[in-house]
Amino acid sequence: MSGDGLTAAAHALAVEIRTREAPLAALPSRSGRSEDEQGRAAAIHRVCRGLRASFLRTHAAAVYDRLTAGRTRRLGLTALAEAAAEAFPGLVPTRAELDEELRHTQAEKEGREIDQGIFFREILRLPEAGGHLVDVLRDPTPRARGLLPDFRATGRAELGKVTVERRGDAGHVTFHNESCLNAEDNELIAQFEIAVDLVLLDDGIRVGVLRGGPMTHPRYQGRRIFSAGVNLADLHHGRISFTGFLLQRELGCISKMYRGLSTEGRPDTFPAHGTEKPWVAAVDTFAIGGGAQLLLVMDKVIAAADSYLSLPAAQEGIVPGAANFRLGRLTGDRVARQLVLGGRKIWAGEPDARLLVDEVVDPRAMDRAVEEAVARLAAPAVLANRRMLRLSEEPVDAFRSYMAEFSLAQAQRLYGEDVLDKVGRFTTGPSAAKEVVR
Repeated sequence: MSGDGLTAAAHALAVEIRTREAPLAALPSRSGRSEDEQGRAAAIHRVCRGLRASFLRTHAAAVYDRLTAGRTRRLGLTALAEAAAEAFPGLVPTRAELDEELRHTQAEKEGREIDQGIFFREILRLPEAGGHLVDVLRDPTPRARGLLPDFRATGRAELGKVTVERRGDAGHVTFHNESCLNAEDNELIAQFEIAVDLVLLDDGIRVGVLRGGPMTHPRYQGRRIFSAGVNLADLHHGRISFTGFLLQRELGCISKMYRGLSTEGRPDTFPAHGTEKPWVAAVDTFAIGGGAQLLLVMDKVIAAADSYLSLPAAQEGIVPGAANFRLGRLTGDRVARQLVLGGRKIWAGEPDARLLVDEVVDPRAMDRAVEEAVARLAAPAVLANRRMLRLSEEPVDAFRSYMAEFSLAQAQRLYGEDVLDKVGRFTTGPSAAKEVVR
């Protein structure tokens, strides 16, 4: 489509959205609406979302090209969404609208993130635009670039809730969200990605190691915990970012662990693929939800004999990242459904655990097992074979297509009635930050 054609269509969309959404301003906030007012607001959003989806189904490629100057600008998720809000009014929420949403609990929000889900679904569906975006999101973060010289010199970076330390050939990434049982929140995920970048950028590191640190929570005082997954208190209080957490985690942080860093669009880069390294996960006590998702991209998973894994997506009410895409490949369809749909908990000693775990050891032997795994994975031929295995297991276009559907499905799930009904169960404070016994 010509630039004039896109401009005209975008102007028509902006006028239509502005006109149709105008009555929302006269309504109370979502929690204060009557049943009739809730119905009217839902109808308005339904129509406007249909208009946005229809516009993007026709113009998504041209929209992305305009925002990225023909795919020469490399914009991350948040920057791309903000650019779209400015260049195409009414297409996605503005920063001001999202800031207003952050003032409310999840149940009181207007649901503007669903409009972002529509946008990213249509961009990611496109092989060229979506493929470009998937590649862009594997660029190293600016913060990691800034920290890299000091990290190379000292071999350690204290990021807050995450630390990264070079020990011999290994880069040890450790979660330290102690009071919340290493539950994931916006801050932890941002720091986690920086740590992953540092491991991949440091030439002195050959293998990444992921582990949870010791807890201060009274119930698990002094014990290591791998991860309790998403912080449910933050989720239900509206403090989990759709782009910065739920999308960035999959398309940025975890994608980098699995595929390595991008070549940042440089056609003359040799080799043509980005920097990647093998990863070891050391599972102490439990890997719940997002913690279990991380295991699906690891090259070696070592679990303490008294630990367990679970993916309680049905209880939490959201989609468990890319687990639905990857899990069945490892466990088979039946076990995958038992985990995701039925909330099954798999203990390290069960036979089915060997579908997800490579080695089960006495908790006191974890450190030695990790060292031995690092030594094996540091072998010269590991990287080439790792890459070839990945190309066979998960073509990037298949991942892109899954993430397109995930973008909208997850945004809609954030506002599912079952999710919103859980808001009252959670209060702020460490004692309620995560329900881990299910």
